[in-house]
Amino acid sequence: MDTQLEEMRQQMQTLKNKLSKQEIVNDKMIRRSMRNTAGNINRRYLVIMILCLLMIPYSYWAFVMLSGFSIPFWIFTCIVMLVCLGGTYYNSRRLRDSDMMTQNLVDAGRCMARAKKFDANWLLVGIPMIIVFMGWFMYESYLLHEDAFYNGLFWSGCIGGVIGTIGGFCLHFKTQRQYQDIIDQIEDLTNELM
Repeated sequence: MDTQLEEMRQQMQTLKNKLSKQEIVNDKMIRRSMRNTAGNINRRYLVIMILCLLMIPYSYWAFVMLSGFSIPFWIFTCIVMLVCLGGTYYNSRRLRDSDMMTQNLVDAGRCMARAKKFDANWLLVGIPMIIVFMGWFMYESYLLHEDAFYNGLFWSGCIGGVIGTIGGFCLHFKTQRQYQDIIDQIEDLTNELM
């Protein structure tokens, strides 16, 4: 009887060791996946920030020097770019937190949820800014060429605005899905551990 009891204890200990190793492997896999996905989002944010900075001198050349738009329009364009740069940088700091990948998963999940919410709420700022920008762009191009039907600048702006809107929403929804993937993986792992 004692040998059977001892054998059962050894089997239970072996099972516990296997489960513990499985949890470690799952945790490492989740953290690696989380790091890769957060890295993808961070690279996208970095490209957006670089484009925002490059748009400041480029917009002066394209709008003021080349097209003859007003200086206030260019200043507004610079403000829009700087606001976008600031918001993107602010949210990307959460993903670059060096402790995020080593801290407990519940805190990491909260951090990801905050970043996802900020990204979603960013539309409340971005959409009105783009509407004002596009309206002002159309007005400036109308002032230069009153016959809007034959105004190539006007139509270029319309086409660019549509393409930019579609691309922006595609990037936004892709980023939201990636945030949600990280959050779901963390929730799955923490539920398994409980």
